[in-house]
Amino acid sequence: MFFILNPFILPANIQKKTQKTIEKTSEILPVAFTGRIKSQFPAEYNEFIQAIDQVPAISLRTNPRKFHLPVTSAKVPWSASGIFLNERPAFTLDPLLHSGAYYVQEASSMFVEQAFCQTEHSGNRIVLDLCAAPGGKSTHLLSLLTETDLLVSNEVIRSRVSVLDENIRKWGHQNVVVCNNDPSDFARLEGLFDLILVDAPCSGEGLFRRDASAIQQWSVDNTNLCATRQRRILADIWPALKAGGYLIYSTCTFNPAENEENLKWLAENNDLESIRIPLLPDWGVQEMETDGLFGYRFLPHRVKGEGFFLTLIRKKDGSGSCTFSKKIKSGIEKMPKQFAEIRNWLTTPGSGFYVKSGFLIAFPEAKVPVLNALADQLRVISFGLPVAQFKKNDLLPEHTFALSVDRNPDIFEAIELNLRDALLFQKKEEIRIDSNLKGWMLVQYMGVPLGFVKNLGNRANNYFPKEWRIRMALPELLLPWYQF
Repeated sequence: MFFILNPFILPANIQKKTQKTIEKTSEILPVAFTGRIKSQFPAEYNEFIQAIDQVPAISLRTNPRKFHLPVTSAKVPWSASGIFLNERPAFTLDPLLHSGAYYVQEASSMFVEQAFCQTEHSGNRIVLDLCAAPGGKSTHLLSLLTETDLLVSNEVIRSRVSVLDENIRKWGHQNVVVCNNDPSDFARLEGLFDLILVDAPCSGEGLFRRDASAIQQWSVDNTNLCATRQRRILADIWPALKAGGYLIYSTCTFNPAENEENLKWLAENNDLESIRIPLLPDWGVQEMETDGLFGYRFLPHRVKGEGFFLTLIRKKDGSGSCTFSKKIKSGIEKMPKQFAEIRNWLTTPGSGFYVKSGFLIAFPEAKVPVLNALADQLRVISFGLPVAQFKKNDLLPEHTFALSVDRNPDIFEAIELNLRDALLFQKKEEIRIDSNLKGWMLVQYMGVPLGFVKNLGNRANNYFPKEWRIRMALPELLLPWYQF
């Protein structure tokens, strides 16, 4: 075990002046928690408690297929697309947020990217994000995967599935399936997945700095319950990981029972290999090693981020890859021949077009057998990318198609909007289109597509989804953070 110092640690003279702050913060934290932290990190207790009282960093991760990092941005060192902001802007009043150009995500959790980069593969991976809502890690994985890979993004709690599905669709990829299942349901898909990410529900200690409710909900009984639940999740999902496949396990807690002890338990009951993740000294990430098992811990006083734990393991036992039965009937139909020209709407060579519930959906043709197997065993909420909706003998372009990273830019005329009109469009209010052309048009802001309007000349019909619309009033608008 070793520690790496970084610039976020305060000098000793300042630490003395903040003793009252440390004592005040300790008073609002559970006594059982502070007692364990003092025992767990005796030499760093004061710095740890002081860090919980500090203002949390603001970070986000951009969609590399839609939006590039501003040159002057402070980078999240362990993520190629992550950046820090100096202060929290009004994200709701930024059209690019609602178009999937970036995702507001806590910096420490972006370390999943470093674990992903250590996995070996031969292509055509099937990846599962087991506890995916609201979608931060799933959208991250979509940016890291290739077009021949498939992501299965699952959320156990039904009430959280809709926000996951919305964020997935905004990100604009078609090689994804969203489902709503208990971890035990995946045991029926033995050896299917090349990589499984389990961002396990936990006691939330790493969120104390940014979420006061996490402090109020904490208890020793809850941490014990979380540790037990996490082991059940790992046991349930293990059969679905193929031999040679990888599992990324992460939590947002410092509790050893939920982190290192769960890793040790998994190793005692399965044949696995712990994979070491290279670190740079200035990251401030703590590497732990016990009996050849490696874990990575983010402490609030050592990194510019919240509390986080991650480990990467490789499965050595069990069966190989899953085989798909040809007897499974497909729940989707192929696109009618009269709409064949729509194949030109997307630039991805392997895209297939399928009809489901009145919608035309793009989905990788090679992954249809996998989709059928998933639909046979799981509660599939959505798959692929809706391209258009059938309306009698016509097709109306879908909003999600406008946000697609594979959309052919030559198909629809694009109109650039100013900031206020872009937000009015996303409030689903009427806007004026400065064009002599009539018909379907794409509107965009800063070159990023926002959605479709149908220009009738004297007015334009707004086709932004009602359920996604901005509901807050528009104040005096400030320039977004990327235009300063």
